[in-house]
Amino acid sequence: MCFSTDKNFATVVVRGGTGAIKMPGGLEIRFPVALNPRLAKGNNVQLNNIHVSPFGLHWPDLDEDLSFAGLSAGDYGQNTPVPRSP
Repeated sequence: MCFSTDKNFATVVVRGGTGAIKMPGGLEIRFPVALNPRLAKGNNVQLNNIHVSPFGLHWPDLDEDLSFAGLSAGDYGQNTPVPRSP
């Protein structure tokens, strides 16, 4: 379960090893949980206890924060290499 204090923020769910973020305008960002060491160690309850803010996501049980800007650029946190354009 995810939650937000404002309905204008994104909704998020983690299922089958993938996080799915749906933005208010309909844009959806998906990311593989396994590429973040902290998230990869989480169970379903921990992974779906997500605080959503205007800037990103926070998993209090796993002490992890990811920004929407980073996720949309392919940065999944914890030193994930970000793809660079040539």
